[in-house]
Amino acid sequence: MPDRSTKTTMGTEDMHERKVSVEPQDSHQDAQPRGMFHNIKFFVLCHSLLQLTQLMISGYLKSSISTVEKRFGLSSQISGLLAAFNEVGNVSLILFVSYFGSRVHRPRMIGYGALLVATAGLLMALPHFISEPYRYDHSSSDNRSLDFEASLCLPTTMAPASALSNGSCSSHTETKHLTMVGIMFAAQTLLGIGGVPIQPFGISYIDDFAHHSNSPLYIGILFGITTMGPGLAYGLGSLMLRLYVDIDRVPEGGINLTPKDPRWVGAWWLGFLISSGLVVLASSPYFFFPREMPKEKHEFHFRRKVLASAASTASKGEDLSSQHEPLKKQAGLAQIAPDLTLVQFVKVFPRVLLRNLRHPIFLLVVLSQVCTSSMVAGMATFLPKFLERQFSITASFANMLLGCLTIPLVIVGIMMGGVLVKRLHLSPVQCSALCLLGSLLCLLFSVPLFFIGCSTHQIAGITQDLGAQPGPSLFPGCSEPCSCQSDDFNPVCDTSAYVEYTTPCHAGCTGRVVQEALGKSQVFYTNCSCVAGNGTVPAGSCESACSRLVLPFIVLFSLGAGLASITHTPSFMLILRGVKKEDKTLAVGMQFMLLRVLAWMPSPVIHGSAIDTTCVHWALTCGRRAVCRYYDHDLLRNRFIGLQFFFKSGSLVCFTLVLAILRQQSREASTRTTVKSSELQQL
Repeated sequence: MPDRSTKTTMGTEDMHERKVSVEPQDSHQDAQPRGMFHNIKFFVLCHSLLQLTQLMISGYLKSSISTVEKRFGLSSQISGLLAAFNEVGNVSLILFVSYFGSRVHRPRMIGYGALLVATAGLLMALPHFISEPYRYDHSSSDNRSLDFEASLCLPTTMAPASALSNGSCSSHTETKHLTMVGIMFAAQTLLGIGGVPIQPFGISYIDDFAHHSNSPLYIGILFGITTMGPGLAYGLGSLMLRLYVDIDRVPEGGINLTPKDPRWVGAWWLGFLISSGLVVLASSPYFFFPREMPKEKHEFHFRRKVLASAASTASKGEDLSSQHEPLKKQAGLAQIAPDLTLVQFVKVFPRVLLRNLRHPIFLLVVLSQVCTSSMVAGMATFLPKFLERQFSITASFANMLLGCLTIPLVIVGIMMGGVLVKRLHLSPVQCSALCLLGSLLCLLFSVPLFFIGCSTHQIAGITQDLGAQPGPSLFPGCSEPCSCQSDDFNPVCDTSAYVEYTTPCHAGCTGRVVQEALGKSQVFYTNCSCVAGNGTVPAGSCESACSRLVLPFIVLFSLGAGLASITHTPSFMLILRGVKKEDKTLAVGMQFMLLRVLAWMPSPVIHGSAIDTTCVHWALTCGRRAVCRYYDHDLLRNRFIGLQFFFKSGSLVCFTLVLAILRQQSREASTRTTVKSSELQQL
């Protein structure tokens, strides 16, 4: 066992002991002006910025998930696994970080972790630089005129050889594809490992060296700034995805794509470089902070006035203890059993875990949080893609909606839940009632979402509207004389019949013209035998009538998410007040781990798999299924919103059971009190 006398120098001793006995060394330090690296306020500022930039990197992938799918030919299931893979590295090391929390130089460990996070961001961008330039057609020729011909209706004898050959599908091509995907998975694992020490070490460091009355205020500032990270990540994604993916190597003659084109791929990699640079800048001060700094001696003046107006010293103590409870939440496992050896720590953890899991309130509240976190994880990962597909909007606009509306309402909901608990001094029964109300309202706001959307428009040879069975090889007979490649993708729209064709060849088009208007070029395909009167069709997918419905949808969705987030603070208070005092810190740490293992890791994969089941036309790359070209919009809406509805219903059921159990316990307690008082009166 470590010598307890050595732990008194760690900055965790009681304030009253410090006031009674002040060593000459402390007095000497107080007499000298201290640098900013010995100021806990500066540490709070640095840590707020670091956690902000860290969340920008982890959130940026979610903002560009559909773009990464198109660029590397990934299904939603694989992209969901990629988005959740950072949790693997995080969960695998969190217990060891908890054990070594007070035994290492915490600021430096935070700095090293931040550098790993920045390295992970650079690795995420690496596939862009080692891969071939993005080609939005399947021609492998460097001759652009040949590329255009590959999409037109030509007799078999006149078809470009590059359009008919499949020579590009080699073992080298597949190996390179697997290498790109493997690099991104490795980067996500490294991102999770690097993020392990940042939050627990930072919060425990603040708690150790801040004045005990200022510590909750610093934590509130820290998380107030940090929660803006996901919003900034979606905002950054909105800006970057407006730029073409190969902005650093645009081909001669430019490109003929716009962000509205379904083949458009934005500069997904650029956001990772920017975020990584910001993380490096935010991590640099941590190598100059001391292992221990002098404990903050004074509280803020306005804090002193507030405490001076308190009714009694006892009420002060209760208030401060209640303020420190959220502190324990954020520190998670970082403060568990500092006097235990590693073997003892590993042995005691399963026993306390089982004891808490047998506690009905703890188990039900954690299950409700698992359901809510599963809903949030699926929403954060795939809501931008859902909006793109369902309402035919650009990836940039979808990210802007999330960053400017959904994320702010979630932050407001979390703050509102904390204010209600604090101002109204809610009891456990009242906290459970508030959670139940928030979950119920969230569920009610989800019901109209099933009906806001449009069906998939007619796509020749894919949808059943034209009398053909679904399948990429069946097209109208008008294009049979053409040597069309089944997996080419260059959509055109017959605006008169509102029918979309996957390529001009499948529409029977033999000519191509480019019209310049207002500084923009518009591509048209002519002499199309599948169009009435051998007409002309514009390049690009058909415009959707659903675009005007995106605002009502996102408003209802965001309001529901904001109402669900109200349950965040009261549900945590139920855990703190529902377990034994000695188990509180460990219980919160277990809650943190269970949410990652049961919600944040599997939920993106579950949502991605559900989305894949709604695909009606897959792109094929070297014989394997790659990215989905078209979805059944009705099925996509029902399954995505239905999955969200399922998790919200699970949370509602859990909070209903919690309220019922707490009311039963309250009635039993009042009955026992009544019986005891009657017995005393009889005596």
